[in-house]
Amino acid sequence: MKNGFQIVSVNEQNISDHPQTVCYINPKHKSHHIKIDWLKQRFDEGYKIKLLYLEGEKRPSGFIEYTNGENAWRAVSAENYLFIHCIWVSANKYKNKGIGSTLVEDCNEDAISRGLSGVAVVTSSGSFMAGGDLFRKCGFEVVEEAEPHYELWVKAVKKGPLPRFNDWKTALAHYTGLNIVYSKQCPWVARFVDEITNNKKYNHLKINITELQTPRDAQKAPSPYSTFNLIFNGKLLADHYISETRFKNILTKEKIM
Repeated sequence: MKNGFQIVSVNEQNISDHPQTVCYINPKHKSHHIKIDWLKQRFDEGYKIKLLYLEGEKRPSGFIEYTNGENAWRAVSAENYLFIHCIWVSANKYKNKGIGSTLVEDCNEDAISRGLSGVAVVTSSGSFMAGGDLFRKCGFEVVEEAEPHYELWVKAVKKGPLPRFNDWKTALAHYTGLNIVYSKQCPWVARFVDEITNNKKYNHLKINITELQTPRDAQKAPSPYSTFNLIFNGKLLADHYISETRFKNILTKEKIM
C-alpha cells in the first residue's frame, strides 16, 4: 500500500473477496448475485471495477466502473475512449478527500497506457448519478448536452473524433404503452425491476419489460443514461433508478393507475 491507499482491480478470480463491489448491496440479497453474474459476462469485454482501500480500512472507501467506449452501456458513441459508468465514494467522512479524483486519474492513466484518445463520462444534475464538478476538477470538458439534465464530459489526450450522444429521442418515440427498459448494469435498477415484476398488484398494468442485454442495445436506448427508462406512449416518465413508492406516485400523477 502506497500513499495511504491501495487500488484493487476486481476480476472474475477475486470478485468473491470483495463483496462491496456491488454498490454496497447486502451480499445475501439476490440482486447482488444478479450483478455478479452480469459482471462475469462483461469482464471479457474489457469491463473494469476498481476499489480504493484506505490504509487500516477493511471496506473500500470508493469505487469506479469503466469499460472500453465501444462497449459503453450508455446511449453514446465513444470509440477509442474509456467510458466511466459509475464512481462512488462510500460515506460522508471520505468525501472531499481526493478519493474520487484519485480513481478518475487512475482511469485516465489506464487510457494513456493503452494509447487511447481519452476518457468520457455522462453526468447528471438530477438524482442518482455523479454530477460534473468532480470531472471539471479533473480536467474534463463538456462536449455535448442532452435533455433534461445530462452532460457528456471528455478528457482527451489525443486529437480525433469526440464522443457524442446517440439519437435516443427517435428510439423513445417507438415505445407504445407502459414500458420499463433497463439493464442489469445497476443492481439497484435490477432490484427494482425484480420487485415490480414479481408483485401481482401491478399485473393489470400490462407493463412491457425489456432488458438491454448487450452494449449495442444500451447504445440504442431511449435515454442518455440507458440503464433505466420508464416510458408511457413515447414519454419518458423516469430516467434513473426509482423506488416503488416513486413508481406508484408517477403512475398516479400520469393517471395510469
